[in-house]
Amino acid sequence: MKSILSDFLSLVYPDLCCACGKGLVNQEKCLCTLCKYHLPQTHYYRDGNNPINKLFWGRVNIHSASAYYHFEKGGKVQELIHQLKYKGQQEIGTVLGTSFGRLLKASEMYKGIDVVLPVPLHPKRLKQRGYNQSESFARGLAQAVGAECFIDKLCRIVNTTTQTYRSRFDRWSNMQSVFGVRSPDYFDGAHILLADDVITTGATLEACAQVLHLIPNVRVSVAAIASAKAS
Repeated sequence: MKSILSDFLSLVYPDLCCACGKGLVNQEKCLCTLCKYHLPQTHYYRDGNNPINKLFWGRVNIHSASAYYHFEKGGKVQELIHQLKYKGQQEIGTVLGTSFGRLLKASEMYKGIDVVLPVPLHPKRLKQRGYNQSESFARGLAQAVGAECFIDKLCRIVNTTTQTYRSRFDRWSNMQSVFGVRSPDYFDGAHILLADDVITTGATLEACAQVLHLIPNVRVSVAAIASAKAS
C-alpha cells in the first residue's frame, strides 16, 4: 500500500533532476542518469599538478586539491549549485559529496583523511540563509572516505561582504583574519579535508588553510563541488 501511494504521489508531484529539470525515475536522487554521467567532471583528483593545486602554489601549503566538476556560467553545474545554495536542496550536497568521496577514497592524493571541515558561514549569514551549503557536501565526503565531519570546529569570526564581484587581490584582502579554530589540539597531526561549493580564486580556502596550519603537524587538502576560472 505504501509503495502504491508513493508511486501515485510521484505521478502527481514528480521528483525533478536538479540539473536539467526532467523527471527522475527508479532510484535516481537529485540527478537523472543522463546528467550524472555527462556533467563535466574535472578528474583533477588523479593529477597532483592540476590547475587547482597550482592555484595555491606559493600561497599556502595544500597537500591535495581538486573539484568534482567544471563550473560554466549558464551550465547545469551552475544550476546545481544554485539549487543547493539558494533553494534549500541540501540533498544535492550529500549526493555529490558521497559520489565524489568514493572517487577521492580511491585516489592516492587523498589517502588518510582524518577529518572533513566545511568552509563556515558567519552566524549572521547562517541565520539569514538557514543552512550552510557546504555542510551537506562535507557530510557526504566524510561518510564516503570514512572520516569524521565537524561543522563547528572551523568558524568564521568576521562577517565579510560577498566575494562575487571582487578582483583577485580584493578577494584575498577581504579574507584576512576571518577564520578561527575551536579546540585546535584535537587536530594535532590530522589530515584535514576542507569542503567548499565553488573554487574561484581560492582566497577563502587559503585563509582557512592558513589558520589550520597554525596547528602542529597538520596536512590540509581541499575538495569542492566545482571550480571556476578566476575573475
